[in-house]
Amino acid sequence: MFVDVDDTIIEVHGYAKQGSGYGYSGVRGLNALLATASTKDTAPVMAAQRLRKGAANSARGAKRLITDALSTLKRLHAGGQSRGRVLCLPQKDRADHRPAGRAPEVSVTVRMDPAVKRAIATIPETAWTTIEYTDAVSDENTNTWVSRAEVAEVPFTAFSSRKTTEQITGRLIVRRIPELNPKAGDGQSTLFTTHRHHAFFTTVDAQVLDTVTADKTHRQHAIIEQVNADLKDSALAHLPSGVFAANSAWLVAAVIAYNLTRAAGLLAAGPFGKARTGTIRRKLINVPARIATSARKIRLHLPESWPWQTRWEKLFTSVHAPPQPA
Repeated sequence: MFVDVDDTIIEVHGYAKQGSGYGYSGVRGLNALLATASTKDTAPVMAAQRLRKGAANSARGAKRLITDALSTLKRLHAGGQSRGRVLCLPQKDRADHRPAGRAPEVSVTVRMDPAVKRAIATIPETAWTTIEYTDAVSDENTNTWVSRAEVAEVPFTAFSSRKTTEQITGRLIVRRIPELNPKAGDGQSTLFTTHRHHAFFTTVDAQVLDTVTADKTHRQHAIIEQVNADLKDSALAHLPSGVFAANSAWLVAAVIAYNLTRAAGLLAAGPFGKARTGTIRRKLINVPARIATSARKIRLHLPESWPWQTRWEKLFTSVHAPPQPA
C-alpha cells in the first residue's frame, strides 16, 4: 500500500472567501491537505482530507491527518492487520512521530538544509549510479542506462538536534542532475560539472528497496498530483461559499464523490479501472438514455451501438440485484 500526502492550493478570487490568503505558490486561495492510498494494481482513493487557510504551512495538521489516514486503512482491512510499506510525505512535512505498534515505513522529501548538504558532500564519486530518467537511453551492449541523472545514498539520522528517543535513523537517498550552463552554446564551458541535488529520507531497509528502486518508488509521488488535477477539474474548480466551514464541507463532499466515481470505474473494469473521474462521468454516468413507462413498468432505452454498453451493464449488475423473473 502506498499512502501519499500532499497539499494543494485551491485558487479563489476576491476577498470574500474566509481564510483565503497567499501561500507558497503566490496564488490567492485556500489550502487543501489530502492523503491518497493506492497499490500498483489499483487506482488511488482518498483516505483523508482537510481544508486549511491559504497561508498555512505545508506541515500544519499533517501529523493528525497522517494518523487519521492510517487508522482508516487499518479499520478497512479485515482483522485490522493493514501495514503500510511506504508512506510518502510532501516536501517540508515532518514525520517526527510513529504510531503505536509497528510503524509504517516512510519516504520523506527533505529540504537542502546544512545537515543534508553535509551528508551529500560525504558521498564518494564512485557511489553514484546512473538511472533511467527523462531523456535516458538504454545501451544494449553494456546493459546500462546512458543518462544524466544519478543516484546514491548515505546513512542519515533525522531530528539529530532532539533527544535520542526522538531521533530516527535511516537512509538519505540523493538524485543529482548536471546543472545546465546557459552559456555553453556560446563556447563558454565550465571548469567542472555542477549538479542539482534532490534528496529524500527513507526508513525502508536496503534489502527491501535498493537505492535505484527506492528512488523510483519515491517518484510515484506524482500519483497524488494527478488526483489534485482531477479534483480541480471537477468539484474543486470552484469553492461556492464565503464561509470557511461550508467550503470545508464542500471538500469532504468532493472527496466522497471522487471515491464513489473511482469505485464505479473499478466495477466497470476495462479501460475505466484507472480512468479519470471526468472520463467516468462522461461515458458511464451521463448515460445517453431515455426513460419510458409502459404497463406500470419503467424501462431504460439505451442507444444502439453504444461503445460502453458492456461496461455500463457490468457496473449496473454489480450495484443492483438482477430483475425478478416474470
